[in-house]
Formats: sequence, structure tokens, C-alpha cells
Amino acid sequence: MGQTGRSSKQVDGADVKTEEQQFLNELDKKLWTAANKLLPMLDAAVYKHVVLGLIFLKYVSDSFKERRADLESAFRDPLNDYYLGADARDLIPGELEARDYYLEKNVFWVPALARWDFIQSHAKVPVGTKLQVKNGKTIEYEFKGIGRLLDDALEAVEKENPRLKGVLEKDYARKQIDSALPSLIDEIGKIPFHHGTLKAKDILGHVYEYFLGEFAIAEGKKGGQYYTPKSIVTTIVEMLQPFQGRVYDPCCGSGGFFVQSEKFVEEHGGRVGQLSIYGQESNPTTWRLASMNMAIRGMDYDFGKEPASTYTRDQHPDLRADYIMANPPFNMKEWNAGVKDDDPRWRYGIPPAGNANFAWMQHMIHHLAPQGSMALLLANGSMSSNTNNEGEIRKAIVEADLVECMVALPGQLFTNTQIPACIWVLTRSKAARGHDKAGWRDRGGETLFIDARNLGYMKDRVLRDFSAEDIKKIAGTFHAWKRGVGYADEPGFCKAAKLDDIRKNDHVLTPGRYVGAAEQEEDGEPFEEKMARLTTDLAAQFAESALLEVKIRQQLTALGVWEE
Repeated sequence: MGQTGRSSKQVDGADVKTEEQQFLNELDKKLWTAANKLLPMLDAAVYKHVVLGLIFLKYVSDSFKERRADLESAFRDPLNDYYLGADARDLIPGELEARDYYLEKNVFWVPALARWDFIQSHAKVPVGTKLQVKNGKTIEYEFKGIGRLLDDALEAVEKENPRLKGVLEKDYARKQIDSALPSLIDEIGKIPFHHGTLKAKDILGHVYEYFLGEFAIAEGKKGGQYYTPKSIVTTIVEMLQPFQGRVYDPCCGSGGFFVQSEKFVEEHGGRVGQLSIYGQESNPTTWRLASMNMAIRGMDYDFGKEPASTYTRDQHPDLRADYIMANPPFNMKEWNAGVKDDDPRWRYGIPPAGNANFAWMQHMIHHLAPQGSMALLLANGSMSSNTNNEGEIRKAIVEADLVECMVALPGQLFTNTQIPACIWVLTRSKAARGHDKAGWRDRGGETLFIDARNLGYMKDRVLRDFSAEDIKKIAGTFHAWKRGVGYADEPGFCKAAKLDDIRKNDHVLTPGRYVGAAEQEEDGEPFEEKMARLTTDLAAQFAESALLEVKIRQQLTALGVWEE
């Protein structure tokens, strides 16, 4: 979302950030409420593409409009390199239509037919109306319905911007929702392309991300296929700290890990250009959502030539990534059609056909650079299962000293499943790196276990979430352990275990086996004295209970409802 909420012009930056965040939150809720009233005839799985496609079109148009305004100002400014001269007023309209001015700033070129002002102003005209489209020259366009206009607009944007080829879903006309589209367009048209220090990228990116989350909840199980809870994504990103290098997600969904990596870099003073984004996604519609998500943020990315199965059509066979982050489908069955048992990725054992957990893990290890680190979410069974070769694979991975940290998560974090989950953090190298406070010590033969099941709060009746403090505690503990500064085992929460400790537990990696129980506060009373006191109290309570029983019997006898 860019540098949301930060302004070098403001002394009270925190106040600015709070005000802008409040603006974004209010905008989210207002748009979501309004949008939900407009298309009751579509379920969330279809509706999300209608809304998110319009948000994307609004974004590219707003970014184009923003650049256009800057150019016009520059053309008229004698102190600007783009100044056209005092007598060049008639040249400005033509210059504003020159593509190169936009492409040099990584702004998508938007043909006149696809500009939001044109679409919104003509959304309600009668079918058959002849429209005049001015795009350097004037052409005539016959209006055949707002759905068809949107399809033609997206087609034009895709044609003019080759990197969007195959990304945009152009089937508004087929959905036959022309009666509802004008109102939806009006609502989305209310999204401003700037507010304070926020620009189009910040605002539209935030709205896009919010809608993805809301659609995941609305869709239930299906929504979770592409949406990972933001707090879990943030936890993993904060643990791995992807400052620069190649970032990869082999089941990237809507691209949440990449978005959060961008935010992490910006919040820590880095440049997003230091990250190279690689992803893969098999679901065609989700692949498009992820591509739009990256485009909205102006991020360069490589999601392969097409949607494809990670198992059978690896889109990045030669990639060795510095950071890999993923939330693969839990316990996926029948994943191995077309995959050979001698696949070079199965270095630590052949994954069972009935569960893809260790197929995902080994695929990620295969793509990890020599100094790389990775984290993935898996079902809790991955930490202890011994069925169908899973125990042997886990043992081989542990014995190779790849497992750096295990995090047990609380339940009710996901919209799509109640299966308890955990985070695996692995690295190719636990050797010391760096010589300053930010450097890592040698952690060879050691693994950190974190039991975070008691962290988090219920944000509503069914979903749990992590607070910023929860995320800080998990990531901070991990970093303190890696540095060897400020870390100490905490019973019930974290434990640094040696390889021999894991061997004694048959290579089971459940954190609860290692962290133990939380220490109870001592009340200062010696055990013998406490036991004597509690026994005396119990005897007194028994005596009082006996007296009450006698009185109750007497009262019931007097009423004639009890016979001794």
C-alpha cells in the first residue's frame, strides 16, 4: 500500500497516520455496505470478480489521471524540463496523449474508452447510442450495454499494456447484470485517488486488500483457498524479514505474502525495487486476482506464463529464492497425478499420495538458495504424523538440520477451516552471519519451539486474530534467539532445543512437548501448612453441608413431602 500514513511534511506523523487509517477504514466499510446492496443475484465467488475488476479499472484510470495532471502542470511550468513554451498551449492536448510520458513512470497507458470518467458518465445511456471517443483522434463507439462497454474497456487496457495479457477477466456482459452495474460503478467512483499523503496506489490497494478479506469470509471454505489471515502473513514476514532478494510463493493465491513484504521493506526504510517477486498459482481466476493485486501496487512480478500446477508444471524450475513463504492447501489428497517418484525434489523421501504437506515442503526446500530461509503454514499433523512415510521424511529434514523454528498457532484463525495449524521455519544455513547487532549467531544443531496457542484475541464470535503485540512477541523471540541476545527459555511459551532433544522425542516437532507448562506464581505459603489449612477448611464445609441437609429434611417433612 505504499507509504501509507507517512508524511515528511508533518511533525505529528502519528496523528496523520491515525487520521488516514481512520479514513481508509470508513471508506472500506462504506463501500462494502453499499456494494452488498447492489448485486444480491450473484454469490460471492462470482461477485468478487465483478467488484475487484472494477476496482482495478478505477485504479489504472486514477493513476493515469494523476500522471496526466502532473504532466499538464509541467507543460505549463517555465521551470520544468517538460515546459512546452508560452505559445504551445495548443500542443498540450496532444502531448497528454503521448504514451511514453506514462510508461516512463510505470503508469499503465489507459485508452480513452477505458477511462473511468468516460465509463461512469455513459453507464446509463440507452443501448444503441453512438458515443464519441477522443483518444488523440475521435472515433465512434456504439453502446451495447454497460457490461459490454466494461469488457471492451478491459480489452483495450490489456491490448495497450502487454504485461496485463491474460490477467483481466472480461465477461461482464455474459453475467447479465447491466441493471445493477451503473449503481455499483457510482459507488466505486466515490473512491478518491488521493487523500492527504495517500495516493491512488495507497487507497485502491487498501480497498482491494480489504475486499479480498471480506470475500474470503463471505465465501467461507472456498474463500480460504486464496486468502491467508493478514496477521499470520504479517507474523511470517516479520520473522523472515525479506529486505532484499528473490521472494517466492509456490501457491501464491491473491499475493498476500508479496504485499506484506512490500510493506515491511517500506516501513523499514528500504526500497521495494530490492525485491524480486516470483509466484505460481493453479487457479486461473485467483492467478488473475494476484496479478491485479501486484499491478495495483506497481510491483514487478513473475507468476509464470500461465496458471499451472506447481507439482507438474513448475513455472520457475531454475529459481533459487532467498525467501519462500506459503500457505498451501492443508492435507491435500491425490496431488501426485503425473509426478514421478524419482522427482529430484523428493530428496528427503517420497511424499504420500494421500497428503501433500511434505510435497509442498520439499518443493520449497528444492527452490531455496544456499543462504535462504522459508516459512510455510501446515496442519498440526505435519509435526507428529508417522503414517505413509511422513515420519521418515520429517526425520530426514530434522537430521539435515534444516528446521529452525516451529510455531504452534491457536485455533479459529482461518475463515475456511478449523484444522489447527502451525508455522514451519526452515533455513539452508544456521551458520553465523554478520558481525553487528543485526547479525545471526551459529545455531547449528538447535531449533526454537514457540507455543503461541494462548496468544491472540477473539475479534468476533468465530474468528481469532493476533494483535500487533502478539506478532511482536513471536517475531521478537525468534530474532532474539537467532542473535543470542536477550533470549531466555520461557516455560509454556518457548524453548531452544538441541537435536538430541528432538531425537529423544522421536523427531516429533510439536512445541508443547518442549516448552513445558507455564510456571505458576508462588504464594509463599509452605506446602505442609497449606495442606493442613485446606483440609481444615474442607472439614468445616462438610460439617456445614451436613447441617444444611438436616434442616432441609426437617422442612420437607413438615410440609408432608418427605418421609424419614
